[in-house]
Amino acid sequence: MRYVPDLDDIVNLEELTREEELPADTVQAAAILDSVLDNLTKNFTEGTAYFKMLVDVFTKSMRDPKNQHLKNFYMIIPPLTLNFVEQMMNGKEKINKKNKIGATFTDDGFSMGIAYILKLLDQYSAFDSLHWFQSVNAKFSSEEKAVKESRRKRD
Repeated sequence: MRYVPDLDDIVNLEELTREEELPADTVQAAAILDSVLDNLTKNFTEGTAYFKMLVDVFTKSMRDPKNQHLKNFYMIIPPLTLNFVEQMMNGKEKINKKNKIGATFTDDGFSMGIAYILKLLDQYSAFDSLHWFQSVNAKFSSEEKAVKESRRKRD
């Protein structure tokens, strides 16, 4: 798609070739190219909305009263996140070892899944009320400060 300059204003090549009275094969080729560009444009612009489409499709069923057990889902995200981070760290440590079973390079499925479920269940505000990110930042800031202080005293 990077060769198509403007997705909102794509020139109709078939019309241009007809106006220039080019041979029928050229007009036909231009029509095919127009069709391909139209398809690419449609798929490209629709492709950016897959997350929204998935949310639209599953929101009603996930918020159904039969899924009432998920009403406090947001509360398990902090321990799930800690477990995920530990697993990722263990997996990355195994990359440099001879036995690479369980080695992991990267995985963004967890964070995308959490974002998706929070959106489906409309629990972003409830999750934000936990102040999880602020707590994690404060913890790491205090640990970083302690490490710097101990280095300063050592030097």
